[in-house]
Formats: sequence, C-alpha cells, structure tokens
Amino acid sequence: MSYGYSGKLLKVNLTTGEIGKESLSEETMRKYMGGKGLVYHYLKDSVDKNTDPYSEENPLYFMTGLASGIPTGGTSRMVMGTKSPITGGFGISESGGFVAPELKKAGWDGIIVEGRSEKPVYLLIKDDEVQIKDASHLWGKGNGEVNDIIKEENNDNSIKLSQIGQAGENQVQYACVINDLKHACGRNGMGAVMGSKKLKAVAIKGTVGINFKDKDKITEISKWYAKYQKDKPLSKGLYLYGTAAGVEGFDKSGILPTRNFKDGSFEKAKEISGQTMADTILTERGACFACPVRCKRVVEINKENIKVDPKFGGPEYETIGSMGSMCSIGNLDVIAKAHEMCNDLGLDTISAGVSISFAMECYERGIIDKEITDGVELNFGNEEALLKLIKDISEKKGLGKVLSQGVKKAAEIFGGGSEEFAMHVKGQELPMHEPRGKIGVGLGYSVSPTGADHMQAAHDTMITEEGPMLDSVRMLGLDKPADPMAYGKDKAEFYALMEKWWGFLNMVGMCDFIPAPRGSMPVDKFMELINAATGWDVTPEECMEVGERGITAARKVNYDLGIDESHEELPKRLYQPLENGALKGESMDRNKFIEMKQYYYKHFGWDDKGYPTEETLERLGL
Repeated sequence: MSYGYSGKLLKVNLTTGEIGKESLSEETMRKYMGGKGLVYHYLKDSVDKNTDPYSEENPLYFMTGLASGIPTGGTSRMVMGTKSPITGGFGISESGGFVAPELKKAGWDGIIVEGRSEKPVYLLIKDDEVQIKDASHLWGKGNGEVNDIIKEENNDNSIKLSQIGQAGENQVQYACVINDLKHACGRNGMGAVMGSKKLKAVAIKGTVGINFKDKDKITEISKWYAKYQKDKPLSKGLYLYGTAAGVEGFDKSGILPTRNFKDGSFEKAKEISGQTMADTILTERGACFACPVRCKRVVEINKENIKVDPKFGGPEYETIGSMGSMCSIGNLDVIAKAHEMCNDLGLDTISAGVSISFAMECYERGIIDKEITDGVELNFGNEEALLKLIKDISEKKGLGKVLSQGVKKAAEIFGGGSEEFAMHVKGQELPMHEPRGKIGVGLGYSVSPTGADHMQAAHDTMITEEGPMLDSVRMLGLDKPADPMAYGKDKAEFYALMEKWWGFLNMVGMCDFIPAPRGSMPVDKFMELINAATGWDVTPEECMEVGERGITAARKVNYDLGIDESHEELPKRLYQPLENGALKGESMDRNKFIEMKQYYYKHFGWDDKGYPTEETLERLGL
C-alpha cells in the first residue's frame, strides 16, 4: 500500500474521448517525488524537436507532489507541464491554492491530457467518476463568470477549478492557467496550450482523502508549526504585507526593476508597497490549503471610476513590479485593476507587464508611433494605456497582437535597436528581480530550463552573513554566506546548492516560503513531515539528490529539443549601467559571468557546453 500518494494518474485523450488511468510505482515516485520530476518522466518520450506546442501531439500535465495535501503550511503546490510555446523546450509552471490537494483527495496524483477536442470542453472529476463535458456555452467568457457557472450547474460551490480565460482561448503565448480565480500557473504558456486543446477548465471534487502513514505525527507537526511560525520574522512579514513587503526595501537598495529595467529605483515605491496596500485596499489575508502564514492578498475597490472584485484576490509583488514600477505607474488602484483583469482573462502578469513596459520604451524612443499604438500616447505612466493593452493583448487586437507574442518577437518586428532592451531569456520575460544587484539571480535567469525564472533558487541577498539563516541550511551542504555582487566559484556553488533544494521543493509540492531558508520551518522538521506522510526514511541528502535529478533531467530534455547553451544569453541591458538608485552605474561583467557559469556546469557534472556527461546521467538514473 502507498502512503502520501495514490499511485495512479488520470489519463484523458480529448481527441478520442478515452478516459483511463496510469499506474505510478513507488520506485518512480521516490525517484522524482512528483511535480516537475513527473513531468520530465512522461514528457521526455512524448515530444521531440518537431512537435508543435499547439498540436494534439503535445501533452499537458497537471502534477501534484508527495507533500501536496498534507494538512500543514505550504503543502498546496501543483506543477503544470508541457512543451512550452514560449521557449520551445521543457515547460513547467507552479501554483499554490487548493487544486493539488483536491486532486489528491479525489484519488489522483496527477492528470495526463492528450489530444485535442474539436469543440470546447471541460473535465469534471468527482473521485473515480470522470466526465468530459461540453463547454461551448463557456467559451469566450472570463474566468470569473465561468467559475460561477460551473459550480452552479454542478450544484456544488466547493468544486476546485483550473481554468483559462479568453487569452488562453486565443493562444496568447503567455496565457496562464488560473486556479480558483486567485492562484496562477503563470509562466511558460500553459494557458495557451490548454486553449489549443479546447480545454476550458478542469473541475475537481475529492472525497476519498489521502492515506497517510502516521496521521497523529502529521497533526502534531501541523499544530506545532501553526504556533511556531507566528513570531518568526520570515512568516510574520508575509502575513502582514504579503510578497509585496519587499517593495520599499528593494527600492532603497536600488534593485526594484523600474521603467523596463533602465532604473533600479521608483519615486512612487511607497505608494505601491505592501504596507500601503495593507493600509488602504486590503480586505483579507488569504491563504492556500491548510497554511497558517496567509501571505495571499485580497483587495476590494468600490470607487466611481474603478472597481475591483475581491474574488480575484489581490496583486502579489511580481504584479506590483511588472504593472507598477516597470510601467512607471504609482497608482495601487490601477495595479489592482490590472491584476483583476489578468486573472479574469488568464494572462501572466509578469510577461504582460514587461511586454507593455517594453512597448512604452519603444514609444518614448520613437521606435514605434501613434500609428502603431492606435493613437495612444504610450508614455511611461499612462494608466489608461496599461489597462487597454491588457485587454487588447488578450484579444490579439492592434498593438496587442504584437505584444501577445512577447518581447522577443516584438523586438524582431519593431527593430530600431529594441533588441538591446527586450528583457527576456529563452523568450520568457524577466521577473521583477534585478541581476545587477543579485548576480546569482542573473545566473538563474540564464540557466533556468524554462527561461527567466526567479523561483529557481534562493536569492543572493538571503544569506549574506554568518548567523541563524546560514545555520538553518548547513545540513544541505551550504557553509558560506553569499556576497550579492560577487561572481566566481563560491557564488556558483551557493546558487547550485540552493537550486537543488528549491528543485526538490518544486518536485515534492512544497511552497518555498515555508521550509528554511526562506521560511521558518526547520529542514529536519520538514523531513519528519514527509516521513510521517509516507513511512519512508527520507534524508536531506536524498532530497538534494532528487533536486539535482530534476535539474539535470530538465536540462537533458531541453538539449534533446534543441534548447542548448546558445539560448542562455542574458538581455544586453544587464551589461549596461543602471541609470538611478543606490546601484546607479552598476552593470554585470560579461566575462566574469561566463566564467561563473562554467563553475556551475562543473558542479553539476556537465561538460563545458552545459550538457550532462554520461557519468552524471548514469549516476542520477537518467
């Protein structure tokens, strides 16, 4: 008997209408722990260089992890996977919320979606009862409306939903999948692939539950952590101000991405901070499944000129950066409205905001004009233009049609030197973290298998000195603090070790904000939790190897799909000086960066072109 997971995946073919199941062995589950590891396990044999991401040959995966659904903080994560329409390579996107626990409660560790429906459909899962239902009446509607309709027509308001809006239907390249209106599988174009399959939503109701080995131990740890985390600064800050707690600190440090990464400081940072949100439009501190930290924001605005519905949650740091400082917009009401629109339409707020910011710079430089912008004066700070372009992108209308393809393609279309400041890696737009002040983040953007991604590893600013935070991760093999501005072997080692841990958390289904070092739960206590759920004897050393396996597996898939070292170029702007803020004049050093990357390759047992050696693949069972 398996504990902590069911050992089966739901398999649905939308072309034939067949519904079946795939067995998941204990050997495979322990090797990958879930998440992106399981995506690799199935994707590697399903696609090749010639597979069109929008074709019926490209599968779409919904994968839980071993920790998903354990009733304590952080155990809410799910991973979606596919061949990405953005990068053309290994594609994944993560989300918290309630969908992953609900899927496991229904008796499934994941879903494999194959084929493509001729008409719009949605998948209804009630434990073992699975139906492909007509969604013609839902096509063309936003996520908010569809959420209400599906729950009403199934007479169950507790159903959990993964769904796409109009952006996914229209296959906007960076369309996302929204879970329960508030949580996003935001990156890598999952919504676009889901839309190409005519799959409007996946609706889940689970009543079977999850079979744990030692329920009493899990209850004990859960109760302990609910009390323990309350007075810990890492948890308390998230509770009070959410991820946006860092806005003012980043601004003072000169690392708040502003005006398309030209600047590191925004003059209206205070107005869009987590503190200001808490004092003005915040109505509730939301939470993911069973989590006492409650870092999610819920906002409401009822003004004559702007209204924001709390059912869509509220903006996180990434949205505040991409729609705020990046576009030079210091109006929190407008940013909250932009967030609501993106959740309803199903757009990744990072890519949408960076694309609009890029267009604003192109306009101010005279590379594009009013003829291209449909008469809009697209200067930085234009609030109406921001909201208009979000809608136009989702409809692929006017300038929005160009921007819906992301900044890489837009720069090719606009020309005029705009390639110099098209902020992407592998075609995916940069998140809201400044590599000129966090060199390790630049390394992460470059080597990430999915394109620029801030969730690959702990940032350099997290452990800068000896002390409790470094002590919390010594058992993972980390024994030196990191200088945020340093390059070299030590930085490569720091990043690689943290990436293994982050990689494991992604695979096992655990939020980065709960275990050390980013969170307050000690590593050994997290090990107790996993072992209580499974009856296994998992150690930190095994977890680090699992994380390494996931990193190397994704690397191998990418190279097999033609996404190699030549796709790892950082935007040229990062090698140019910041124009304002505390780090004014700072730029990345290209030669030192390239040398550091070689140290990173060597750490993982890859050759000087970044491909895993045969010895490494054999050691990791790949």
